[in-house]
Amino acid sequence: MANTKTGYRATSKWLIASPFKVRPVADLVRAKPYTEAMAVLENMPHKGAKLIRKVVASAAANALNKNRKLGEDMLYIKELRIDEGPRMKRIWFRARGRADMQLRRMCHISCVVDEIGKKTEA
Repeated sequence: MANTKTGYRATSKWLIASPFKVRPVADLVRAKPYTEAMAVLENMPHKGAKLIRKVVASAAANALNKNRKLGEDMLYIKELRIDEGPRMKRIWFRARGRADMQLRRMCHISCVVDEIGKKTEA
């Protein structure tokens, strides 16, 4: 891998959503043009779609702010990662004086958008 990282990135951490439920949503929009990905995410009822949409929009805003020549139709999602975060452990009270452990899973979402047609050295 090259030391120079290209693209414009945004991250969101410690989101209370299971990474196993968010990853299938991310698979639908990975490597798609920005406008098409946002249209797909806006019409999905999943909680993960709303979380991913905010991170992708933030990465695109970073790109448009840093490079004034770019337009929204010139961007695509280069990388979209859903990493597992820490788990919150809560006590779940049950019948007959017993208790179970409830795990609230968290995830970290990181997105990189880049210019369409830009040559990358691989």
